[in-house]
Amino acid sequence: MDMSHTMSWTDEAFRPSVVSMALATRTDRRPSMTRTLWDSSVGKKAIMAVSGLIMLLYLVVHMVGNLKIFFGSGEFNHYAHWLRTLGEPFLHYEWALWIVRVVLVAAVVLHATSAYQLSRRDLRARPSKYVHKRPRASYATRTMRWGGIILALFIVWHLLDLTTGTVHSGGFQSGHPYQNVIDTFSTWYGNVIYIVAMLALGLHVQHGFWSAAQTLGAGRTTRDRVLKTIANALALVLTLGFISVPVAVMTGVVS
Repeated sequence: MDMSHTMSWTDEAFRPSVVSMALATRTDRRPSMTRTLWDSSVGKKAIMAVSGLIMLLYLVVHMVGNLKIFFGSGEFNHYAHWLRTLGEPFLHYEWALWIVRVVLVAAVVLHATSAYQLSRRDLRARPSKYVHKRPRASYATRTMRWGGIILALFIVWHLLDLTTGTVHSGGFQSGHPYQNVIDTFSTWYGNVIYIVAMLALGLHVQHGFWSAAQTLGAGRTTRDRVLKTIANALALVLTLGFISVPVAVMTGVVS
């Protein structure tokens, strides 16, 4: 019996099954749950909702801290110093503040990236013309994208102004946040930039809170009125709270 012929026949018969097994092993690798979540539109909306709520919580705390300026320079400067010593002696100086900053940067990046990618998907999926006109969206909904851009630019300016002092007017004084705030809002452009950004923030929060509630499953017919009331109240309180500081400086209430 010709063994070489037998082995050749066996190899030829076995080779397809080996190739099939290799291909099956290669194609059976499923993407991770994190990757699947990120790639899906539902996942991106959920990431937007959670990151938005994280930023909203920070904004509420930040606004309350800003209002301490009405109690004088000593109170405001002491609050700013306390933020840097938060967690001591367990944490070193400014560690807690840097942890908050890192979380916020991550939230902003995830929120902005998800919003951009969802917007691109929406544009690709949208036909060139609609047979029927779409219902007119609210002003807040139609300005969400521009509002996001305005807020992103404002964040950069705000950090360069009151954190690093790079674009600060009147001479930035490290460790004297009260005087730095007075300097910023003693200029017309500082007030215009801040007030416009806070108005955009109010519209963004009004629509964003509502959208986040719907995305995370909190929206129900019986809760809709309550959620809309909360969204409107949050937007109004945050807008007025933040704007009250430059207005107080402009009118001489805080000086």
